[in-house]
This record gives sequence, structure tokens and C-alpha cells, in this order.
Amino acid sequence: MRNDENCIFCNIPKDRIVWEDEAVVIINDNYPVSKGHMLIIPKRHVSSFFDTSDKEKFSLILAISVAKEIISKTLSPDGYNIGINEGVAAGQTIMHLHIHIIPRYLGDVPDPRGGIRWLFPEKAEYWNK
Repeated sequence: MRNDENCIFCNIPKDRIVWEDEAVVIINDNYPVSKGHMLIIPKRHVSSFFDTSDKEKFSLILAISVAKEIISKTLSPDGYNIGINEGVAAGQTIMHLHIHIIPRYLGDVPDPRGGIRWLFPEKAEYWNK
């Protein structure tokens, strides 16, 4: 996984890798927003999901299921958020594509309805409109 010597995701130590195939790795997030938060990262240095090859896209989607199974077996969460911060305007801070798999637990927030819509609180409660 050595593509860019300055990229932390191109230089992941082997002992951090939870699972891998030819194109992607799964690691535990260093700054988890919930217990079990994982990242899926392509081995090739690429910043955008839209610049991945078909093979990489297939591996990324497969890895979502693998990460979910790993998390489910050990933590039994009640739900999941799956997300990509695509570009600076969307909050991407590491310019190497990574997909967040965030386990969710009943009661972890007062009202989870709306999920990622809470990025824009005035648009979150669409069910009241």
C-alpha cells in the first residue's frame, strides 16, 4: 500500500489491517464516532470514489458487507451509517478515499430520524413538513 509517501492511508501498518483483498483494506477508525467505527480504504492512492476502477468499486462494496459482518458479530449494533466525505466542501480532510462504516445503537442520540440530514439541521426534520 505504498503509493504516496506523505499519505497516511498509503502507509498503514500491517498490524492495523482488519481485513484486505487485492484492492482495499479495512481498518478501525483512529477517531471513532461510535464503538466499532471502521474505514474501508482503497490500496491505490485515489481521492475520489468517482475515480476508482470497476474492480475497486466492487471491492469497496464487498468490504462494506465484510465490515458490517465483523462489527455485527462482535458488537451487535442496532443500525449503521455508511458514508463518504467526497471533496473539501463535503468535509474530506484526508485526500485518499475512505468509506466510513459507523455502527449505531438505540439511544446513542435522542432522535436518530433524518440521519445524515442533520448536517443541515433546518432540513433534517422533513417528516414535520
